[in-house]
Amino acid sequence: MSSRIGLFQLLIFFFFQICSVYAITDDSDSTALQALKSEWKTLSKSWKSSDPCGSGWVGITCNNNRVVSISLTNRNLNGKLPTEISTLAELQTLDLTGNPELSGPLPANIGNLKKLIVLSLMGCDFNGEIPDSIGNLEQLTRLSLNLNKFTGTIPPSMGRLSKLYWFDIADNQIEGKLPVSDGASLSGLDMLLQTGHFHFSNNKLSGEIPEKLFSSDMTLLHVLFDGNQFTGRIPESLGLVKNLTVLRLDRNRLTGDIPSSLNNLTNLQELHLSDNKFTGSLPNLTSLTSLYTLDVSNNPLALSPVPSWIPFLNSLSTLRMEDIQLDGPVPTSLFSPLQLQTVSLKHNLINTTLDLGTNYSTQLDFVDLRDNFITGYKSAANNHVEVMLADNQVCQDPANQHSEYCSAVQASSTFSTIPKDCGHHCSKGREPNQGCHCVYPLTGVFTLRSPSFSGFSNNSTFIQFGESLTAFFKNGKYPVDSVAMSNISENPTDYHLLIDLTIFPLGDDRFNQTGMDSINSVFTIQAYKPPPRFGPYIFVADQYKTFSVSMSVIIGTVVGVVVLLLLLAMAGIYALRQKRRAEKANDQINPFAKWDTSKNEIDAPQLMGTKAFTFEELSKCTNNFSDANDIGGGGYGQVYKGTLPSGQVIAIKRAQQGSMQGAFEFKTEIELLSRVHHKNVVKLLGFCFDQKEQMLVYEYIPNGSLRDGLSGKNGIKLDWTRRLKIALGSGKGLAYLHELADPPIIHRDVKSNNILLDEDLTAKVADFGLSKLVGDPEKAHVTTQVKGTMGYLDPEYYMTNQLTEKSDVYGFGVVMLELLTGKSPIDRGSYVVKEVKKKMDKSRNLYDLQELLDTTIIANSGNLKGFEKYVDVALRCVEPEGVDRPTMSEVVQEIESVLRLVGLNPNADSATYEEASGDPYGRDSFEYTGIFPAAKP
Repeated sequence: MSSRIGLFQLLIFFFFQICSVYAITDDSDSTALQALKSEWKTLSKSWKSSDPCGSGWVGITCNNNRVVSISLTNRNLNGKLPTEISTLAELQTLDLTGNPELSGPLPANIGNLKKLIVLSLMGCDFNGEIPDSIGNLEQLTRLSLNLNKFTGTIPPSMGRLSKLYWFDIADNQIEGKLPVSDGASLSGLDMLLQTGHFHFSNNKLSGEIPEKLFSSDMTLLHVLFDGNQFTGRIPESLGLVKNLTVLRLDRNRLTGDIPSSLNNLTNLQELHLSDNKFTGSLPNLTSLTSLYTLDVSNNPLALSPVPSWIPFLNSLSTLRMEDIQLDGPVPTSLFSPLQLQTVSLKHNLINTTLDLGTNYSTQLDFVDLRDNFITGYKSAANNHVEVMLADNQVCQDPANQHSEYCSAVQASSTFSTIPKDCGHHCSKGREPNQGCHCVYPLTGVFTLRSPSFSGFSNNSTFIQFGESLTAFFKNGKYPVDSVAMSNISENPTDYHLLIDLTIFPLGDDRFNQTGMDSINSVFTIQAYKPPPRFGPYIFVADQYKTFSVSMSVIIGTVVGVVVLLLLLAMAGIYALRQKRRAEKANDQINPFAKWDTSKNEIDAPQLMGTKAFTFEELSKCTNNFSDANDIGGGGYGQVYKGTLPSGQVIAIKRAQQGSMQGAFEFKTEIELLSRVHHKNVVKLLGFCFDQKEQMLVYEYIPNGSLRDGLSGKNGIKLDWTRRLKIALGSGKGLAYLHELADPPIIHRDVKSNNILLDEDLTAKVADFGLSKLVGDPEKAHVTTQVKGTMGYLDPEYYMTNQLTEKSDVYGFGVVMLELLTGKSPIDRGSYVVKEVKKKMDKSRNLYDLQELLDTTIIANSGNLKGFEKYVDVALRCVEPEGVDRPTMSEVVQEIESVLRLVGLNPNADSATYEEASGDPYGRDSFEYTGIFPAAKP
């Protein structure tokens, strides 16, 4: 019976092969696709035959043997977009979303694709200017060029795209003025009367927003101009765009009064004007009855009381009026709008007693009035609202200091709909779905660019969102079983809401390539409409490599396996014996011969002269990994102290078994540290890959991390000169990684927990689990998923996904400020960078920063020579844009000059700075046992 089934399957296979002969792709289209195949090597397995339409190349859709769609989302494509793409005369959709290795400029002749309707290149790495010929794509309705590295200006020719509805160029480096038409030309953005979305956020656009840009004929719904360099006033013509629902002008350099003409935007739901230079008084905006969010924070507005018209905004959900010189009391009516959830009035001059009254909104859950002059707080009965009054007079009263409302840190949410407690663990890469079956889900980040609700404490809102998205997929007959969400967080810079989505496959344990493309297309063309108040969104999927295969591929594979088995049978016992001998020899030569790439999809580490330890050796030197030798741990696993037979003390980082993250960190650290040798970089002594264990062996660092030293955990008192020397040492370590390592290395997680102190307080950079090699010296950055630690994370890297050496410089600048204050970078809701910039006054001694300094510096350092120069260097390191930051070698030179001002030789060893007698570290009386590496937060 089984032989008949096999024969039947084989006949079906040949039948489809014969039928495919009759579908011959147009010659010019075939030539163009062959050029793509040659450029994008990763497609060679999916694009095999010479007839793309006839044999059904993955991601290619044809009509009458002409290519009408190319949809290759999240395929790990690598290379450029060849000019031959322009010969696909019938192409209507080009969707290459989520391929961060696609780079280079767009072909200058891309305008030849006259029938193109959708062009989506979101989340790639394209650069150069947007070609002027793009204005010839007169059928285009959707253009998504966001999350790339495009430069230059917006071509005026884009004003000819009369059918364009979705216009998204956010998160690039596009500069210059917004082009508008003049008397001699009909080109310019003011001609885009059918466009519903201007998404231009996070670029370098400058100049005044033209008065001519807006008109009453426009159908704009979203204007997202935030995060640019616009100057001048808000144009009065903006009030003519009556359909507008979202307006984001925040984080620019706009000036003048906020115009009362905004009252004409009666459909407006989101109004963000924060972080500009607006002056005058805030106009009465009571006509905006649909307004959910009002944010005018961080503007030098005139001194005024809390506006009395705010309670008349019946739809208001989020009110942010931070640092705008509000004074006087807060009226209880402010909290009365029925949908109000969040009120933030921090950093103002508000005084008297705070009273929420008795008629506050039942949805109100967060009130932030930190850093004002409030003298008392009258809490309502059964009050469920989280109120924050830190840095007010009321919290200086000892009786109130331990009250919840005097906390400086907002409560976090752990809301998640990912299934739990299924009673079993899934293998690497799999997760349990709603039915507790282990599958390979699609994951990614769903970003709400301007949600009309605040925070993430309203779980019912997200449950509604998950149910809505699942229903959409099921009703559309997509291969989706369910959708889960987790790690909901709010970006404090732009208030984007980030949601980790997990999409589970239907009827199989994984998606096939066609199903994956259909799901990504839903988000690309915005076919899914989220519940009201979610606003504009984007979805950036993670790479998905575990595709299921089609039936024809399975049949072909079965036939190949049968033939292979016959050949193996002919080879017989001789081949088997030879194979075993080869495996045994390879195990002796290559300790990673059994590295399993099929499970973790990570290639084995490439070694450079590192010693291989056996499991028995490391078990013996740690007393079988006893608790007494356990000195810490983190997300990777545990760290043990051990002693080799030679007497050398070592630190052993032992990965948790079955940890995917562990495999990646293991590979990264062993490859990077085996090739670097510097006194300010922790030394890798060896590794163990034996008995399914992954362990890294380092030199033992007895004095723990810099964070331990600053917190007093290790008993070391760090005076001014010791802190300078630590800054210099760690800076030299990073400069070596950036400029002398071959290839250069970007650490990606520079923080005080990852700077260790040896017995002489020599600083050593550690923990390379997140590091990246700069493999191409011509490439200024590495495009990669954002990883790191909040507080140290480069804002430019966060916004663009473009990792550079300047990202390490930013983190090091935060560490330099941390050395001054002794506190973690985010402490009680305050960010050290912002606090230093806000407090400093260059006209005064020590820049008037005495209140922020660690008391240990002042108590043990006397005259702080070079202090101002040190602060200047640190603040240059934390400039918002990487181009304005120095290199690490320049930072090292500056710190060396500070040490010379102190009267010390910057090239001397740390020990020479200590007193000749007594404890050289100024320790407290207890003994610190040390830890390596520092536990992750």
